[in-house]
Amino acid sequence: MHKNLPRTTERTERRISAATSIGMCALTVIAQIATTLFLTHFLREKATYVYSVLQLAGAIVAIRVYQRPGSPTYKLAWMCLLLALPVSGMLLFCLWGGTHQAKSLSLRKIPPIPLREGQRLTSEKNLARLRRQSPAWGRLAAYLQKRGFILYGNTDARYFGEGAPFFEDLISHLSRAETYIFLEYYILAEGQLWDRIFSVLRERAAAGVEIYIIFDDFGNLTRLSDETLQAMQDAGIEVEVFNPVHRYVNRIYFNYRDHRKIAVVDGHYAWTGGINLADEYANLIVRFGHWKDSGVRIEGEGAWGFAAQFIQMWRMMGRTLPNEDDYYRSRHNAAGCAGFCQPFTDGPLNNPDNPIEETYLQLISSAQRMLYITTPYYAVEESMQKALCIAADAGVDVRLLIPGIPDHHKFTYMVAETYWGELLSHGVKIYKYTPGFLHAKSVLVDRETALIGSTNMDYRTFQLHYECGVLLYHMPVVEELLEDLDRIVAQSASYTMEDWNRRGIFRKLFASIFRLGAIWL
Repeated sequence: MHKNLPRTTERTERRISAATSIGMCALTVIAQIATTLFLTHFLREKATYVYSVLQLAGAIVAIRVYQRPGSPTYKLAWMCLLLALPVSGMLLFCLWGGTHQAKSLSLRKIPPIPLREGQRLTSEKNLARLRRQSPAWGRLAAYLQKRGFILYGNTDARYFGEGAPFFEDLISHLSRAETYIFLEYYILAEGQLWDRIFSVLRERAAAGVEIYIIFDDFGNLTRLSDETLQAMQDAGIEVEVFNPVHRYVNRIYFNYRDHRKIAVVDGHYAWTGGINLADEYANLIVRFGHWKDSGVRIEGEGAWGFAAQFIQMWRMMGRTLPNEDDYYRSRHNAAGCAGFCQPFTDGPLNNPDNPIEETYLQLISSAQRMLYITTPYYAVEESMQKALCIAADAGVDVRLLIPGIPDHHKFTYMVAETYWGELLSHGVKIYKYTPGFLHAKSVLVDRETALIGSTNMDYRTFQLHYECGVLLYHMPVVEELLEDLDRIVAQSASYTMEDWNRRGIFRKLFASIFRLGAIWL
């Protein structure tokens, strides 16, 4: 029995609800203006008293925000809003800023999949070997292992610097699936690519392969029709929609999104990176020039890390699987591979503990010779900005690779620019990928360790989204990533302090204002 999927009426409701939720923000501003006018014209004698009470209430909420653990920038933005516009600020805080949102996504508290004793012992041995080889990376691996993300050996990896070969590899392995397929993506869009993937999935489902799909509702409001959803159900594919927008019209919970990109086949192969299942990622359609992205396939023991992440999310969403956990473990062996890998994930349910942000900080602070970062967006805490500056001051070759053509997030790009002047003044090299939009998310440190995943360098990634990634320690694939990063640099224009200073006065002004609200961009 397959779960009923949204019909046309429900999808229309979701679209209307998204517009309604955005409209609620505008209504709070109107409420602020209306309150001010009411006090001015109808309660002139008591206006000062009443507004003082409102400001006091806003200040009390601001103090509450200040005392909460978490991002300093996130707290500062709320405090400024609450103190400057107490009516709007308090209304929006009730809708958006409370501590209850992440707990209200209908996600269940599910204990992690228990480790086999053999897995635990092997992970400890791997960690000890990594510590001897590289104390800094051993420290990072130990930090993540303490949070339930174990360190795997006997894992091979292949890097993809473009969407087209990534999809060819993925589809090839999907067509050979014997036991199950897991797909979890922020965007799953109709088009040429999906037609190919669905054809394979339908054939595999008919052959008895279990297929489970999670996709984010907000990422697909206009890109996935009810007919396609129904076709998946009719084919025997189990589908779950993450955080349906229509459920939360009364509260703006749609900020909490499943931004992960995970594919797993038979527990032996797993894919992650910045690539969603949509035509633009393979340059089948052109949106912002050439779409440059990256991904990685891991093969062997490490693939189970992503399978376990998917199973955990599936169960958190209230769904069950027909078989025990061991059924979904790999039945193959990839012994003899060099290095180690460590899949991990993050999300708002564990805030203020933030493994992804902390991992970035540790990668930056551990760099000795070179640090290359690709990211389409940049809006970070002062601690991360400072860490990059310190690394550059210490003689590390720090390079930030960014899009030459921004996507639809124009304000986000303007905000990112406000950070670059300080980076440039400390010797960080910034490169703009001139052929188009650079969507890849990666970190390379000292030709030894790399991070590839779904993670952007911004507040949404670090505070609001469910994300995933894999750390690759001393694996040959690290060199493949370096070669691709060198190609990106060769196709990029250097962004200089002169470029930064040439920004127009209004661009500088508005960007500075938008930076204060970067948590909402």
